[in-house]
Amino acid sequence: MVEDTQRRLAAIVSADVVGYSLLMGVDEARTLAALRAHRTELIDPLIDQHRGRIVKVMGDGLLLEFPSVVNATQCAIEIQKGMADRNDGIDQDQRIIFRIGVNLGDIIIEGEDILGDGVNVAARLQEIAEPGGVSIARRVYEEVQDRLDALFEDTGEQTLKNIARPIQIWRWSTTGASAVTDQETVDDDSLPLPDKPSIAVLPFDNMSGDPDQEFFADGITEDIITALSRFPNLIVIARNSCFTYKGKPVKVQDVRRDLSVRYILEGSVRKAGSRVRITTQLIDAESGDHIWAERFDRELDDIFAVQDEVTSRVVATIPGRLEYVDVERTRRKPTENMAAYDYLLRGKIHHQRGTKEDNRASLEALNAALELDPNYAHAHAWKACSLSQSLIRRYTEPEGLYDQIMEEVQTAISLDPQDTDSNRLLGEVRLAQRDLDQAEIYNEKCLKMNPNDPKIVAQKGEILIWRGSTEEGAAWVEKAITVDPFGAEEYVHLLGHALHMQRRYGDAMAAYNQTVPHSHTEHAFLASCHAYLGNDEAAKTHAVELLKFVPDFSIAKYIAGLRYAEEKDRAHHREGLAKAGLPE
Repeated sequence: MVEDTQRRLAAIVSADVVGYSLLMGVDEARTLAALRAHRTELIDPLIDQHRGRIVKVMGDGLLLEFPSVVNATQCAIEIQKGMADRNDGIDQDQRIIFRIGVNLGDIIIEGEDILGDGVNVAARLQEIAEPGGVSIARRVYEEVQDRLDALFEDTGEQTLKNIARPIQIWRWSTTGASAVTDQETVDDDSLPLPDKPSIAVLPFDNMSGDPDQEFFADGITEDIITALSRFPNLIVIARNSCFTYKGKPVKVQDVRRDLSVRYILEGSVRKAGSRVRITTQLIDAESGDHIWAERFDRELDDIFAVQDEVTSRVVATIPGRLEYVDVERTRRKPTENMAAYDYLLRGKIHHQRGTKEDNRASLEALNAALELDPNYAHAHAWKACSLSQSLIRRYTEPEGLYDQIMEEVQTAISLDPQDTDSNRLLGEVRLAQRDLDQAEIYNEKCLKMNPNDPKIVAQKGEILIWRGSTEEGAAWVEKAITVDPFGAEEYVHLLGHALHMQRRYGDAMAAYNQTVPHSHTEHAFLASCHAYLGNDEAAKTHAVELLKFVPDFSIAKYIAGLRYAEEKDRAHHREGLAKAGLPE
């Protein structure tokens, strides 16, 4: 007779070390010794103190069981607080940092081991937790919200890998946990507001009842962000950061804290047949007061006029009003074919998603737009952007792709010389050709047209860094991060480059380590930093990773392709790569 499966309800904690493989590759002995010390001196005593047990150790991970969900969550938070203290003063590339997930669920008992859905969910919560943070399921939050002196942020329902149902997830982190949902005031540790008026445009809601209209609603939002970005006296948060709030319940105080903005524009779009209804409201994020609200019912072919009207009302309404008439018309030359405009919006949204499948879908949509309107400048510009994405990420064979990009860019500029995306891409091309003077000309033109586009702002910083003006260049990169805080990973490598040129190797590594190195260039700089500091094993690890990207790498060929204006900077980088043992 087969015995009944033993089950019980338990609080499960899953913990895992961030970047364990890289830490081991850099210095295996040091990593293992540090991990043993953390467990002996902090982690294991806390588990005992909170009446938990270690179910199993999995190299860089721990699976824990607690009879009390309050004890489990308190233990997880105290571990993270303790680890933050222990990591203070330690070099970024030597820190042991955990992600932790906590779940309350049914488990299956097999000897000393535990299995089942409750364990699986805990593991998935751990995977999506922030480094140094704790993610908990809704059932956990309901049990601990009034029993722990801790603040959690509701991140909404999320679909977890291999978990059939969506899970509502709450988050705690050492960097300043958000208040629970009934908090009505801004936290004291909110970022200071900039000197200029600042605004975030949240993704407009699709009220059409048709999921296919998400492209239209997202596109309208993006166009308004672009229009507002043209005002030099206004700080406009970039599209990527604004869209992190898409589909989530949002409190204006949270947006104010996360993005450091004074104003929030939100709205909705309902498209039906040949008509469109757009509702908008401008909110003071500090007080929560509604400053202005309006509804626009128009024929679809008036959509560009509505965008202009929304933009003009926003800049005329905020305190310290900006004169809309003092700025050139912000909208790019529109098409008269609304179907072409719709395809353009689809192409832009697919491009922003960035996967190989989305890149293909983006090009299909943009080609459809250009079939309907061959003289649509902005569609040519975005086709060039998507082709460039395909080239950089190797989604298609590169042969002939560069010529296609240049053809689309030049066509776009011939049709509309004021298109910022085309001019920015030409700047990138000139950078790739090591023509810093021409790159700067196109960049300055773009900055006059759109001073809040983070890609343009970061490009200015990159040009200055290559010229050797590293402090000024880094300041421009920091500005790009200000207007696109959730897109910072795209720009921190530029800060690392500037710091490397300043011989501040530890700070440079800290900048690069804010994200996982995803190119041979980043591994080259990290290898050079470690080599100059005498960390030979770490330098060798990054050299090996670099060669995985470019097996036929040579220092001479690589250095010749870089854009340094000063030979001393080129020689400095060359010496670091040689110290790292890379092939000449």
